[in-house]
Amino acid sequence: MTEFLPSKGGYGDLLSYQKALIIFDATYKFCNRFLDKYDRTIDQMIQAARSGKQNIVEGSKAGKTSAETELKLTNVARASMEELLEDYLDFLRVRGLRLWAKDCKEAKYVRKLAYKTDESYETYREFLETRPAEVCANIIICLVHQCNYLLDQQIHSLQTDFVKEGGIREKMSKARKNHLNNPPKKD
Repeated sequence: MTEFLPSKGGYGDLLSYQKALIIFDATYKFCNRFLDKYDRTIDQMIQAARSGKQNIVEGSKAGKTSAETELKLTNVARASMEELLEDYLDFLRVRGLRLWAKDCKEAKYVRKLAYKTDESYETYREFLETRPAEVCANIIICLVHQCNYLLDQQIHSLQTDFVKEGGIREKMSKARKNHLNNPPKKD
């Protein structure tokens, strides 16, 4: 039998998912630490972080049968991360706090942490749970930029794969034609 379903759904291995998980955990803790409990922004930020992570999961799983759905959901994850980024930028701006320049020593240090083996929330815990709001927001902004880069690469790869390999309907038709043209031999 010809296999036509791709091996998809291993979202836990995706760097974009791993980064989004760190961002979700960091955002949850940031909101509870630095925002007033009655601030509606808490729910917005946590939901944007959650949406980014969950859409990577859902897109990855849906990719088994629909390249289109995987691409759409991965793009939704990217849009959610962009929304979250804007929330952090707003946080800094309205409070008159400093946004780190892309190539400042602090941003470079955070970017370097991304290359640690088994990067997780633990990689950043000491900083995110002990530093002031300005530092924590900037760290998370760095993480969101990294995740956005990974999602952009993932979206590009999904587009390229679709153009090269087609979608599930094309693969199913090809498998069916192959089966009809080469029936299994009976013993």
